[in-house]
Amino acid sequence: MQKRQLGNSDLLITPIGFGAWAIGGSWEYGWGAVDDEQSIAAIHRALDLGINWIDTAAVYGLGHSEEVVARAVKGLAEKPYIFTKCELVWDEQGNVFGRLKRDSIRKEVEDSLRRLQVEVIDLYQIHWPDPDEDIEEGWSTLVELQKEGKVRHIGVSNFDVAQMRRALQIAPITSLQPPYSVLRRDIEAEILPFCQANNIGVIVYSPMQSGLLTGTMSHERLASLPEDDWRRRDEQFQEPRLSRNLRVAAKLVEIGQRHGKSAAEVAIAWTLRLPAVTGAIVGARKPEQVDGFIGAMDFRLNETDIAEIEAFLRSNP
Repeated sequence: MQKRQLGNSDLLITPIGFGAWAIGGSWEYGWGAVDDEQSIAAIHRALDLGINWIDTAAVYGLGHSEEVVARAVKGLAEKPYIFTKCELVWDEQGNVFGRLKRDSIRKEVEDSLRRLQVEVIDLYQIHWPDPDEDIEEGWSTLVELQKEGKVRHIGVSNFDVAQMRRALQIAPITSLQPPYSVLRRDIEAEILPFCQANNIGVIVYSPMQSGLLTGTMSHERLASLPEDDWRRRDEQFQEPRLSRNLRVAAKLVEIGQRHGKSAAEVAIAWTLRLPAVTGAIVGARKPEQVDGFIGAMDFRLNETDIAEIEAFLRSNP
């Protein structure tokens, strides 16, 4: 299995990483109830099939995701890389807000180290550039933590080009984590070329658009999602976008059938078609969900497939 170097780091990562957002459980952006034992089984399945990195964040489940990741990797002879994030913090009532002050980030990293039960975090990322005016203070703090040996590499998430330029005035950026899928392509214009020119690795999230592109989503299934599943409020899951998005998913099912692949695998492979994209983060809450996308590790779309998808998107704006 081919691995890719992540930006300026010494990390060689598989094309797919395990995303631990959905296993966090209930919080403002939760996916409904979770079974921790199933979550751990999903992580083990992913690692058994060759995935070598896990991406989580302190805020996922308000700390719960990191704790589940720690349980999953405890005792493993060969541990995966663990990536996590700071900046989104919460109060006693569970209200989430952005904070990039030095003291806050230093507390966050200690809490993440404790929850993850590790001595060093492989990649530590600023989750959102919020508040914007504190980006320099936040990024400088990550540089300090790297020098102190608490984190190996530092990156950003959801930054635009102007914000990355500001961070680069202080220190190199190992990686950017942006959203990217067939349904959300805005990073192609400026962000991906900038990252490629500045040796910034790119690990994209939501390549399946949070389940919309798996070929298993439908109006009926959406209506049956738990009330605390954040997707019920997302515009991509609401009309008029929903029907168009489901047509796109059906096209991916059609292309996948020609190759013996799932729509999910086609959706992920589509994001990996560009050399600027180092890897894709894919979440799962059950081991069988991993089986449904793992084929994208080695599968690549051909030029005909890509052209067909482009033509379909143009005819279904």
